[in-house]
Amino acid sequence: MPYTIIINSSSDLPQEIVDQFGLQVVHLKFVLNNETFPNYLDYHNLPVKDFYARLRKGEMATTSQINTVDYEELIQKEFDKGNDVLILSFSSALSGSYNAGRLAVEAMSGKKHKVLLVDTKAASLGEGLLIYLAALKQQEGKTIDEVYQYVEETKLHIAHWFTVDDLMFLKRGGRVSGASAIMGSILSIKPVLHVDNEGRLIPRLKVMGRKKAIQSLVDKVKETVDTSISNVVFISHADDETTALMAKEKIEALNLGLEVKVVHFIGPVIGAHSGPGTIAVFFTATHR
Repeated sequence: MPYTIIINSSSDLPQEIVDQFGLQVVHLKFVLNNETFPNYLDYHNLPVKDFYARLRKGEMATTSQINTVDYEELIQKEFDKGNDVLILSFSSALSGSYNAGRLAVEAMSGKKHKVLLVDTKAASLGEGLLIYLAALKQQEGKTIDEVYQYVEETKLHIAHWFTVDDLMFLKRGGRVSGASAIMGSILSIKPVLHVDNEGRLIPRLKVMGRKKAIQSLVDKVKETVDTSISNVVFISHADDETTALMAKEKIEALNLGLEVKVVHFIGPVIGAHSGPGTIAVFFTATHR
């Protein structure tokens, strides 16, 4: 039976990869200056550089999750085409989108076609990397059940390491205290964070300065990468391509046979919480 992979726009995948594999996207939303925007992966409704320029000017962005109806409508469209459906969802620890998907799956179950749902425990291009690897398996001819099993077995090997440039965005999200954000900004302390096995955002290190923070990301690749799963690395950035490319050069200089396949923007839904200048590295690892 043919099947379609449905993803969330929180995955931050480039539109060309979505098109390459025929992925279908359910869009989260973000609000900027009281105007609501769907988080399209090609940014056609609001250029992503404009989004970050507005954040830098002091505008506040908020986000909203996917609702059950969004999922049900897209699932039904695929059923009407004769396709089963595999949904790869944004981490349940970071968004209610997974629960909306779960309710939609319950509502759509028992029909002629199959619908399966995975909580990826992942976000941004970490979610995107897992989707990319799953789509490759589908392209190889694996069945929906085989790809579902592969994703469940692989998801906790998708490492997410990132650093932010402006601690105030983490303060707004409750990730650091107000006092820590102010003192960290004064002392140029850059936190290094990751996504844990529960799909939660967890601070791990504090380093002095941007360059040391980027090197910490590269060090994590060297320490934990598992190329037996994949040699592909994704890097995302919140409107700082220069630093992202510097991280790419450092990772390739490790001479571990890694391919930095994607260097791409962090989209508005994730960027609203991490802020401009965030740099993130995603790869398959022995552990998160």
